[in-house]
Amino acid sequence: MDRTRLFDPATYVEGVPYDLIAEMREGAPVHWVDEPSVMGWDEGPGYWAVLTHELVNQVLRDPSTFSSHQGATQIRDPGTAEMLAFVQRMMLNQDPPSHTRLRRLLTKSFTPRAVTALEDDISSRAKSIIDRVAPSGRADFASDIAVELPLMTLAAIMGVPEEDRMLLFDWSNRVIGYQDSEYAISDRFDPSTGTDMARKARKVRDEIKPDADGRMPDPRSREGLADMYFYASELATHRREYPGSDVVSILLATEDEQGAITTEEFETMFFLFAVAGNETLRNAIPGGMLALLEHPSEMSKLIAQPELLPNAIEEMLRYAPPVVHFRRTATRAVDLGGVKVKRNDKIVVYHVAANRDPQVFSNPERFDIERSPNDHVTFGAGPHFCLGAHLARRQMLAIFEQALWRLPNITLNGQPEHLVSNFQNGPKHLPVKWDNV
Repeated sequence: MDRTRLFDPATYVEGVPYDLIAEMREGAPVHWVDEPSVMGWDEGPGYWAVLTHELVNQVLRDPSTFSSHQGATQIRDPGTAEMLAFVQRMMLNQDPPSHTRLRRLLTKSFTPRAVTALEDDISSRAKSIIDRVAPSGRADFASDIAVELPLMTLAAIMGVPEEDRMLLFDWSNRVIGYQDSEYAISDRFDPSTGTDMARKARKVRDEIKPDADGRMPDPRSREGLADMYFYASELATHRREYPGSDVVSILLATEDEQGAITTEEFETMFFLFAVAGNETLRNAIPGGMLALLEHPSEMSKLIAQPELLPNAIEEMLRYAPPVVHFRRTATRAVDLGGVKVKRNDKIVVYHVAANRDPQVFSNPERFDIERSPNDHVTFGAGPHFCLGAHLARRQMLAIFEQALWRLPNITLNGQPEHLVSNFQNGPKHLPVKWDNV
């Protein structure tokens, strides 16, 4: 059994290695995995892979023992101490109570009025996307359909002018490009159509140069996404002076006993929205469609019984979660699933493994749109449970409500291509066709 396949991003070109995961989990719930030198990365120290539903939940719900902050939440360690200190300031990479404060401020910003407005917009935007592609009879479901809705929704949440939304696309792509080189130099934004602050950000990007080995700076660093952080700072200044009804305007005006959110805190939160909130959904939507296409009997059942769509969405999320894993760091020596974990060891919880744990899900390899209960961990658990879970579900419902019943007899029109990534899971290209009526 070659456990390093679990770590190697190249493995995932063929999809998640569920065969390897099942074999490992059958032997033990927790395994040591080496980090060999791959893709030009230096060799890493290795980590403990957690593969059962019970233990994944245990780790995620115990931040005092399994820290998000100590080493951040990616398998690969940041390249320098300065880079680690930078990413530690992000809400995603914090533990309570620091995480609790920022999350509380953000939660307060999602007022009922703001959420209702977003939900109304999501439905109309999903319709416009399908209106645009329907006459052609074919499309890349990943790049032509799935990408647009999260971009539009996030732009609305953050108060980003719609003409600047392709900046979000490029920033997310560059982060994906840390593993998948197809996305590393993404440049879809047209400066001639953007705002003045977007054009300024584009000039900042032009100053980001490769090193002596031809490598661009790590997109997890401030240097690697300097244009995004510049734009975030400009946007914060603009929205403080000219507030709107968007979530970001509300957030910037919200205070607690420690005062208002700082510009630095906002910048790191902007990253969370612009990148993490974008890339997960743009993977979840085509991942769900591929699951349906590969299971035509379930597709037919859903077409005949539209009331099953909410349940089908949950099964898509279980069966094809957009995030493979998250990393934690042990704060003390502890027994975990029968292994002796040392202080500072990396602990990596595999959502893809927990979601197919036979102790929790009957016939876990079966895609079943009527599955109930469906206690998947796609949105995590504990203090870092995904804040955007509701809106993610709403967007998936909106796009599938339109696509499944307005693109008749939709089928594959070529071979899907998966991301080269051990972190993000989903098809980057999903060619489909349908009856052009």
